[in-house]
Amino acid sequence: MKEGKSVKLNLQKQHNGHVSSFKFASLLDPEASWDKDQLGDVLHWIRQVVAVICGLLWGAVPLVGAIWIVVFLMLSTSIIYGYYALILKIDEEDFGGHGALLQEGLFASFSLFLVCPRFLFFRLISFCYEYRHSIFRVPFYQKKTKIIFSVPKPVSFLR
Repeated sequence: MKEGKSVKLNLQKQHNGHVSSFKFASLLDPEASWDKDQLGDVLHWIRQVVAVICGLLWGAVPLVGAIWIVVFLMLSTSIIYGYYALILKIDEEDFGGHGALLQEGLFASFSLFLVCPRFLFFRLISFCYEYRHSIFRVPFYQKKTKIIFSVPKPVSFLR
């Protein structure tokens, strides 16, 4: 137990005070050692990236309905399962089982998936609205102001 702590302290000292020795090359390395927090963080952020990509894609191509939500959940879950089972080849029982690994970041990614199409839609509409009005806008100093009030004449049915 004390040897494990001293190894960690030596690794931290070798990296000039940097606490984490995480490298991006270890993301695809099945031989890399993972602790529960590191793997949970990686799975969480992979799921968030998938949620943003799917949300923007679903928003650009107007895919609506419950079937597309189910498709997103299945796609996201299968990517996470494929990552830890096929690429990393880890024993899921060491990290709490399939349920704990597949649930990591699920609810945050689901809410992000639901927000992304709305963001894209409203940003696109506001851009189009501003662009449309900026093309035909006459600068303020060149406007000739004519205020004409026309009051409709009252119509009388009793003549």
